Amino acid sequence: MEFKWTTWKVAGAALALTGSLAAIAAAAHAAAADDAATIKAALVKRLPKTEITTIDCDKIEGVCEVQARQNLFYIDRSARYLIIGRVYDMETKQDLTAARLLEMNPDMLVGAGGAGEQEDAAEPTPARQAGAGAAEPLPRIDPVALAALPSSGSVVMGKGSRTLTVFSDFRCGYCKRLHETLATLDVKVVERPISVLGTRPISEAVICATDKRRAVNEAYDGGAITSGRRCDTSGLDANEAFARKHGFTGTPVIVRDDGAVLHGFRPREFLETWLKEKVS
Repeated sequence: MEFKWTTWKVAGAALALTGSLAAIAAAAHAAAADDAATIKAALVKRLPKTEITTIDCDKIEGVCEVQARQNLFYIDRSARYLIIGRVYDMETKQDLTAARLLEMNPDMLVGAGGAGEQEDAAEPTPARQAGAGAAEPLPRIDPVALAALPSSGSVVMGKGSRTLTVFSDFRCGYCKRLHETLATLDVKVVERPISVLGTRPISEAVICATDKRRAVNEAYDGGAITSGRRCDTSGLDANEAFARKHGFTGTPVIVRDDGAVLHGFRPREFLETWLKEKVS
């Protein structure tokens, strides 16, 4: 009889403990939800033009992972500091950022070269596979609408019989790589900055700089740009409105002079072939 009574006491204690653990888990979940909501509110205030998809503060201690559509970056829990780049787990020797980007979009890293060349592969920039033999035609936009964008929102570089318009973000690793690649080709490039990662101040500094081409290089290199003057930046608003209208949710986006569109970085060989295609 005493054994049965002890058994019931143990069972009762176990049930009470289970209930307590469930209550603690529920409270922790609610607190985490409130925390994420607070962080998102602060982030929306500081990056009003960035569409936040998810915020995860549980994967890495002290850091929150932020997905903005097809882009990925990190912030601290106060949403004051924005971190762009890779996060490595040195214990498991895993690139957490690259793994997450591939989880978001398996095609994101296609076309960026071999594994040994992907220094910026974890930058929050999407890319889609569009090589030779693609089954679906490339999307197009109206070249007239593209040409109607104000020149005040662009920086023109290079010379050539063909023109490429590039919608870019100065903190995008693939945008920098594309900028460097296009500089080696016989092509006129019209660079139109858009703010995907809260880089509007950098874009404004570039547009207002006396030497815009030099300012573009400085921006991609991460250097400080001091324009020393104010100027008309409404062209940047036009760039972002155009990007939203045509579904440009990541960078870079390359638009050929006939309206053909490529999303993401492409290597030099691909771009050379693409530029030789007849304007249709």
